[in-house]
Amino acid sequence: MLTRDFLRLTGTALLAHKLRSFLTLLGIAVGIAAVVLLTSIGEGIHRFVLAEFTQFGTNIVAINPGKTTTHGMSMGVFGTVRPLTIDDAEALRRLPQALAVVSVVQGNAEVSGNNRVRRTTVYAVGHEFPRAFNMPVRSGRFLPDDDPVAPRAFAVLGDKVRSELFGTANPLGQRIRVGGDRYRVIGTMAPKGQVLGFDLDDSVYIPAARGLELFNRDSLMEIDVLYAEQTDVDQVVSAIERVLIARHGREDFTITTQQQMLDVLGSILNVLTIAVGAIGGISLLVGGIGIVTIMTISVRERTAEIGLLNALGAKRGQVLGLFLGEAVVLSALGGLAGLVLGIGLGQVLALALPALPVHTPWLFVVLAEVVAILIGLVAGVVPALHAARLDPVEALRAE
Repeated sequence: MLTRDFLRLTGTALLAHKLRSFLTLLGIAVGIAAVVLLTSIGEGIHRFVLAEFTQFGTNIVAINPGKTTTHGMSMGVFGTVRPLTIDDAEALRRLPQALAVVSVVQGNAEVSGNNRVRRTTVYAVGHEFPRAFNMPVRSGRFLPDDDPVAPRAFAVLGDKVRSELFGTANPLGQRIRVGGDRYRVIGTMAPKGQVLGFDLDDSVYIPAARGLELFNRDSLMEIDVLYAEQTDVDQVVSAIERVLIARHGREDFTITTQQQMLDVLGSILNVLTIAVGAIGGISLLVGGIGIVTIMTISVRERTAEIGLLNALGAKRGQVLGLFLGEAVVLSALGGLAGLVLGIGLGQVLALALPALPVHTPWLFVVLAEVVAILIGLVAGVVPALHAARLDPVEALRAE
């Protein structure tokens, strides 16, 4: 059979039943559109969360008190955990790999100033906090490099707290109270907005040692170590372990690298993307069933035509290819229509809801079209095999 005749027969068969072909094509198009749209939303959320998480840098190591592993027996007094102290942070600061070391204590407290009172998040941190977390100062300066154990009572305001307490007035040099203690405002932070649900502008920064007193804690919540991008993170982790084990006598702390956090977060978000794609795949399954149904009906209606083709010398492979070609054309056209529909809906959704991140990678587009064609092949195999195996004489009698 000539290629020209093959294409003509396939096209004629599809155009002979326009409504039926359109409905079958529509089933595939809706399935592909659903997969593209849902995976675009999932991928957009994936990229958005990772971008939010990595805006503070990826070369940070976090140390928390306590060991996350579980032992099979009680360790008694030997199982107690020593607190992470400011002295521990100062010891880590002497590491050659450390560019910045930040002590962190966090809590919620009442803040008052300019005859106004509100509750806000208080971050008690070290003076290198802006460098470690890419948090620029808008006016004034950040906390100075004071005596880490007995720092002066200075405070830096987040942009929202500054606006709530002082409005358009200049807060620099003003006195405020944080949890009842008096502080002098020496700086304000640049607007940062919300990150993963936390409003970084609704915050006040005070020295770490004063945060321990404010929240009545004997341990830092975390020590963050910033290291150079070219440095091997395993070397940094080993150096931190050596220093803290020497100070604590055992490994009663947990070290988490930024890459470990990103790996865990990425795996969770990948599952989310796959899950929403699978939900859209249900529509594709329905479209595949539609192709099986339509092709089965087509074989029964065209039994005489199949018998005539066989009588004229058409081989089984050619008959098989003819019906498979019809199924593939239907699914491929449906896939293209679904891609246009899915990408278009994604763009409309992005315009209607700017806060919803939508991103459609080209890899998804190519995979979606390949999947559509494969569905056509799989769905058309059984009807096509049935058509190819028809006996020419019996098929001609069906006329």
